[in-house]
Amino acid sequence: MADQLTGERTMRAAVLSGPAKITMQQLPLPEPGPGQVRVKLEGCGVCASNLGPWSGPEWLTYPGEPGGMGHEGWGVIEAIGEGVAGLEVGDRVAALSYNSYASHDLAEADKVVKLPANLADQPFPGEPLGCAFNIFKRADIRAGQTVAIVGIGFLGALLTRLATDAGARVIAISRREYSLDVARQFGAAEVIPMDDHQRIVEQVKELTDGKFCERVIEAVGKQWPLDLATEITAERGKLIVAGYHQDGPRTVNMWLWNWRGIDVINAHERDPAVYVEGIREAVQAVASGRLDPSPLYTHRYKLDELAQALDDTRDRPMGFLKAIVVP
Repeated sequence: MADQLTGERTMRAAVLSGPAKITMQQLPLPEPGPGQVRVKLEGCGVCASNLGPWSGPEWLTYPGEPGGMGHEGWGVIEAIGEGVAGLEVGDRVAALSYNSYASHDLAEADKVVKLPANLADQPFPGEPLGCAFNIFKRADIRAGQTVAIVGIGFLGALLTRLATDAGARVIAISRREYSLDVARQFGAAEVIPMDDHQRIVEQVKELTDGKFCERVIEAVGKQWPLDLATEITAERGKLIVAGYHQDGPRTVNMWLWNWRGIDVINAHERDPAVYVEGIREAVQAVASGRLDPSPLYTHRYKLDELAQALDDTRDRPMGFLKAIVVP
């Protein structure tokens, strides 16, 4: 079956062919099976979780799957498999699929979310947007609370906006001045440079009259931010681990967790249905104007430039928050 929209019969895909090495392949256009759709991709976000495979760990085998690592795609449905209801060729969707560093990808029909007409031409990496809403839900943030967010990247900025809109007072902590400026724009009441551990603890203590924060979201994925997040969580508070920890085991201050009675929440979902529900919430929020993530898409790359996009996601040049790759 050719592309029902364009008549194309082949696709392009990026392949992780070695440590920090991407090659491009031209492949036959895949056929959607029962319950599947084929999406002609408009773009795919770059996720920090890609950086582990990109670094070339010993356990990884090469080459990877065509389009592999890409899971933040959106585009237009161009072919539909048997048994699919409620979707049509031409529908613009965000897809929870897993080979989206490509011009096309297959997705299960129940893992795509329609995008309304007023989002036409807007990037929509559904998976990370949905993650923000799922993390926010798990955090149980309420009006009147003080919430510290450790690490202001794409995710931290979104959570700053959501927590502020919920009536919480947000303290944003990040190492880059640019990120702190973004946090202010997204509603943070206080910003603190992430440089000196003890100074940050003392500043948060002063800002909270010695009580620390009812909710702390760690959104970096490194040992030090996790340690810092522990120390600024209030008694009977909640520490939400949203950072993606992929560089080895962690140590935790169990004494302090016990002494303060902290609830520790791993906010990483593994149920695809929960992911999709988060994407639906994100679509509604962006379409209604409640949330505007567009300033956070700071760097755009062609598919052939995926290697550079991954390097920049790792190195975070000035002004970097989120990379998007377009076919």
